[in-house]
Amino acid sequence: MIVELLAFLMIFPLVVAAILLVVRSNGARKVIVGGSALVIAVASLALVALYLGAGRVEFAFSSEALSLACAAVDIALCAIVIGYAVRYKNALAGVLAVVMIALVLVFEAFFAHGIEVEHGFYLDSLTLLMVAVIGVVGSGICVYALGYMEDFQAHEPEGSKDRRPLFFALMFLFLSAMYLIVFSDNMAWLLTGWEVTTVCSFLLIGYTKTDEAIRNSFRQIIMNMIGGIAFVLALFYTTGSLGVLSLEEFVALGNAFPAVAALPAVLLALAGITKAAQMPFHTWLLGAMVAPTPTSALLHSSTMVKAGVFLLLKLAPVFAVSLVPSVMVVLVGGITFLLCSFMAISQSNAKRVLAYSTIANLGLITACAGVGTPEAIWAGMFLLLFHAVAKSLLFLCVGTAEHHIGSRDIEDMDLLFERMPRLARLMMLGIMCMFIAPFGMLVAKWATLVTFVNTGQVALILLLAFGSAATFMFWAKWLGKLAGIASDAENVEGTVHRSEWIATGVMAALIILCCVGMPIISWMIVEPYVYSVYGTLAQDISNGNLWMAAIMCAFIVIVLFASLGGQGKARRVDVYLAGVTAEQGTRRFINSMSGSSEATARNWYMDGAFGEKTIRPVGEVCCSVIIVTALAAACAGMLGLGL
Repeated sequence: MIVELLAFLMIFPLVVAAILLVVRSNGARKVIVGGSALVIAVASLALVALYLGAGRVEFAFSSEALSLACAAVDIALCAIVIGYAVRYKNALAGVLAVVMIALVLVFEAFFAHGIEVEHGFYLDSLTLLMVAVIGVVGSGICVYALGYMEDFQAHEPEGSKDRRPLFFALMFLFLSAMYLIVFSDNMAWLLTGWEVTTVCSFLLIGYTKTDEAIRNSFRQIIMNMIGGIAFVLALFYTTGSLGVLSLEEFVALGNAFPAVAALPAVLLALAGITKAAQMPFHTWLLGAMVAPTPTSALLHSSTMVKAGVFLLLKLAPVFAVSLVPSVMVVLVGGITFLLCSFMAISQSNAKRVLAYSTIANLGLITACAGVGTPEAIWAGMFLLLFHAVAKSLLFLCVGTAEHHIGSRDIEDMDLLFERMPRLARLMMLGIMCMFIAPFGMLVAKWATLVTFVNTGQVALILLLAFGSAATFMFWAKWLGKLAGIASDAENVEGTVHRSEWIATGVMAALIILCCVGMPIISWMIVEPYVYSVYGTLAQDISNGNLWMAAIMCAFIVIVLFASLGGQGKARRVDVYLAGVTAEQGTRRFINSMSGSSEATARNWYMDGAFGEKTIRPVGEVCCSVIIVTALAAACAGMLGLGL
C-alpha cells in the first residue's frame, strides 16, 4: 500500500500537468485542478497517517532505466535553458547549462554505473513532514491560483495570449518533482527532481515576459545552476572516491569518517544554500516577487526553498562531526538571518517583507542544520513546518488584498480590518504565527536559542537575539497597520473568488491545527526522526509548556475570529484626534496654530540604517568569503588525505 502511494504521489501530478498543458477551457481547468489538488492532499495525508510515528522504512528499488531517464531529463532541462539563453542573449546561463550537460554525461558514462543503490526510495518522519507540506500547502496554492489567475488574465492587455495552461502545468510538475526529491535515496534521482524545480521556477518567474521578469528569471537560473553544478561535483566525489550514491550511506559514512566526507558535504551544502536563497544567493528569491502571487507562495512556502533546507537537515549528522562544512553552514545561515531581518525593516512592499522574512527564517533553519545536534534538528523541523504554513497564508492574503485594494504596500493597508474583515483577520493570524508567543514559530525560535546557548557559541546567540529583535519590529509595524479601525470604511471583499477563500481557509486551519497540535506533532513526527537519526530523544521545550502554548493559541484564535458573522450592527464612534475635529471623514483636526491638519499614521522604515544598499554588500561579501574559504579548506583536507 505504501509503495503504491509513493509511486502515485510522484506520477499523478505529472499526469495532471500533462493534461493541463492542453486544456484550454477555464471550466474544465477548475474541475481538474480542484479535483487533483484534493486527491493529492488526501493521498499525502493518507501516507502520513499510515506511517506516523514509525522509523525509517526503505523500499528495495533499483532501476537502470530510471537512472538513464533521469539523466535524459537533466540534459533536456539544460537544453531548455540554452534555448532561452540564446533567445534572450544571456551568455552566462548558456555556458552554465553547457557545463551542466557535460558533467551529467561524464557522470553517467564513467561514475554512475557499477554503483547500485539497493533502496532507491525511503520514508522517514522528516520526509512525512515534507509530504504533508507539499501535499496540503502546495495543492492548496494551486486551488488559490484558479481565482487569482482569472483576475490576473483579466488585467492583461486585450488580445494577449492566455498562457494559463502552461502556468498550471508547471505548478503540478513542481509538486511531482518535490515528491521525487523527498522520497529518493538515490542522489542521482534526487538531482533530477532538484533540477526540475529549478527550471520550473525559471519559467514561472519569467511568466509575464516583461524585461524585469526575464532579468529576474535568469538571475534565478544562474544562481541555482551554480548549486546544481556543485551537486554534480559532489556526486563525482561520492561515487569516484567513496563508492556511494545513496544519501543515507553518505550520511553514515560522513558521520563515521568526517575528514573523508568534508568536501562533498561542503559541495552539497552549497547546493542547499543556493536553493534556500541564502546570502550571497538571496537575490534570486527577491526577484521572484515579479511573478504572480501563487508562484511566490509556491517558491517561498512548500517547494523550491524547502528543498534546500530539507537537504541541509538530512546532512545535519555530518555537520555535527565535520568542522569545515558545519562552520560554513552555521555562519552563512546565521548572517543571513541577521542581515535579512534588518533589511526587512526598511521595506514597505508587503511581498518584499515576506521575501526577506523567508530568507531570514530559512537562514535560521540552515544554522540549526549546521549545528547538527539532536536539539537543533528538533527546532529546525518545527521552524520548517510553521514557516511553510504561515508564509503560504500570508502570500495568498497579500495577493488577494492587492487585487482588491490596488496595492501591496503596507502603508496602503489602513483600515483593512474594516474593508476586508475576514482577510485582515487571516493575515493577522499568519503574522502572529510568525512572531508572537505562544504561536509555534516563536516557540521554535526559543528552542533554537536554547540550542545555541548549549553550544556555548556567543556569536550564534547574538545573531539570533538581534535578528529576532528586528523580526519583532517589522512584523509589529505590519500588524499595527492591519489592526487600525475607523468608521464608514467600505467592505470590498465581496468579490473575492471562492477558490481564494477555500485556499486561505485551509492555510489558516493548518496554522491553528499545527499550533494547537504542536505537542502531538513533536511526539509523533519530530521526536521519532531525531531518535531514528541520533539514537536519542532531544527536546528543548517540555511537553507541559507545549500544551500550555497550545491552549493559549486556541484561546487567541477564538478571540480573533469570534466577531465574524455577527448579526448585529457594530456601534460606531467618532475617531478621537486629541483635539477639535475639523472634518471627521478625512480625519482632520484644528492644530495648535488654529490651522487644519490631517491625522496620519506611517511606520518608520529607517532606510538609512537598514536599507538594502547599506547592508546587502556586507552580507554578500562575508558569506562569499566564508563559502570560498570552506571550499578551499575542504580541498586542502582532501589533498592531505591523498584522495
